[in-house]
Amino acid sequence: MIDFSGTYTDQYQLAMGQVYFKKGDAGKIAIFDYFFRKLPFDGGFAVFAGLETLLDILENFSFSEQDLNFLEQQGFDAAYLSYLEDFRFRGKVYSMKEGDLVFPGAPVVRIEANIVEAQIVETVLLNILNFQTLIATKATRMEIQAKGRKLIDFGLRRAQGTGGYHASRAAVIGGFDATSNTRAGRDFHIPVSGTMGHSFIQSYGDELEAFRAFAEVHPKNSILLVDTYDTLRSGVPNAITVAREMESRGERLKGIRLDSGDLAYLARRSREKLDAAGLDYVKISVSNQLDEHLIKSLIDQEAPIDIFGVGTSLVTGKPDAALDGVYKLAFFKDEPRIKLSETISKVTLPHRKQVFRLLDESGNFLGADVVCLAEEAEIKMMYHPYDPLKFRNVSGVAKEPLLQLVMEDQKRIHEHRDIREICEFRKARLQKLAPEYKRFFNPHIYKVGLSESLRDERNALIDAHKAQKK
Repeated sequence: MIDFSGTYTDQYQLAMGQVYFKKGDAGKIAIFDYFFRKLPFDGGFAVFAGLETLLDILENFSFSEQDLNFLEQQGFDAAYLSYLEDFRFRGKVYSMKEGDLVFPGAPVVRIEANIVEAQIVETVLLNILNFQTLIATKATRMEIQAKGRKLIDFGLRRAQGTGGYHASRAAVIGGFDATSNTRAGRDFHIPVSGTMGHSFIQSYGDELEAFRAFAEVHPKNSILLVDTYDTLRSGVPNAITVAREMESRGERLKGIRLDSGDLAYLARRSREKLDAAGLDYVKISVSNQLDEHLIKSLIDQEAPIDIFGVGTSLVTGKPDAALDGVYKLAFFKDEPRIKLSETISKVTLPHRKQVFRLLDESGNFLGADVVCLAEEAEIKMMYHPYDPLKFRNVSGVAKEPLLQLVMEDQKRIHEHRDIREICEFRKARLQKLAPEYKRFFNPHIYKVGLSESLRDERNALIDAHKAQKK
C-alpha cells in the first residue's frame, strides 16, 4: 500500500514550513480547524469517517532518508532538512467520534501543534477525512434505502487507484456488510464476498457446465451469475438444475446474481421460478450501476431482492466526487486568526473552539449544534452565523460536547476502534436524528450556530481588519 511518509503532502506545505523554520517560528503553537461547508448528495447529514486511519498515519508520520534526499533535490535548505529528519507529529488532535453525524460549519477536528507540524499534516488529513467521510455518507444513504437488505461493496475495479482500499473501510462504517476487496477484507476484518464473472461462464462454452464446475468447487458459497446468455430461458433454469443436483449431495445453492436488464422484472420472474422449484432459500443478488436512487426504486417496486452489489457510485462518491472539507488557521502566536472573504459564508471562525450538540429530554438530537469558545462553560444563546436576526435561547437545553482529545505526543488517547464498533455507533447516532433530516428528498436543514462570545470575537476581528484598511 501507499507509504504515508512525510512527503505524502503538498509541496507548498513544505515550502511554508521552511519559511517558518528560517524565521524562527517553527516552535510556535498553531490551531487549525477541519470542517466542511456543504453536505454531499443534497442530503441532510454526513457521516464522519477516517479518523482511525488518520491517527494510524500520524503516529508514524516522519521523513525517511529517501524523502530527505528527494527534498534536497527540490532545493530545500540543508538546515531545514536536518530539522525534518527528526520530524514527528507531537501535537494534539481533538476530534468528534468517528461514525458521528456531522454538519456544515462546525469544526470536526481541531489540530494543536507547532506551526510546521500542523501545516505539513494538513494534506494527509484532508485526503483521508474528506474521502472516507464522503464514502461513508454515500453508503449510509444506500443502507437507509435498502431497508435491511444486504449490501456488498463491488467497487475496487472502478475506484480511483488505491482509493478503493479506504473506500471499502468507509463503506462498512456506512452500513455495508461485505466487500469484494480481498486486501481490505484482510486488513480491516471485513467479510469478503465474491461470485463469478461472465468470462468464467464464457470460458466453458456451456453455461450449465460452468455452473456445475463452480458449485463443485465452492459447494458452500455458490452464487451463480445468470445473465450471460439469456436470464430467464437459460441462466435461471440452469441454476435450478444445479441447485437440485446440489440438494441431492446434501448441499445448497446460496444464490443467483442479476447483472443487467430490468432488475425489478427479472428479480420477480426469477423468484417465481425458484419458488416453483422449491428453492425459496436461494437468494437473489443484483448489481449493475446501482446507487441509492436505483435501490430506492427497486425497493419501492417491491422487487424480491436480497442482496445489492454496489460498485462505481459507492467508491467514487458519485455524483459529488469530493467533500469540500477545509483546514483553516484559527489561532497562532497567542492571537486569534481569521480569514475574510467577499463571500460571507467563507469567513472563518477564530480561537480554540468546542462544539456542543443540543439534546432533548430523551437524548435525541434537537437539530442544532453550537460552536463556542473552548473555555465556555455555559451557553445561553445560539446565533445564526451570518443573519443577526436569527437566534435561539438554549440556556435550559442539554448539551453534549463533541470535540475530545484523541491524540497527544504521537500517541492516541483511546484504544483503536474496530470498524464494526464505529458502524454500530453510527447506527445509534442515526437513531437520534429526527426523520425529517433523513428524508431522501428535500431533507430539513440541521442548524449550526455560534455562541454569543464566539460571535462577538469573530465580529471584533472583522472590524479590526476593516479598520486597518482605512
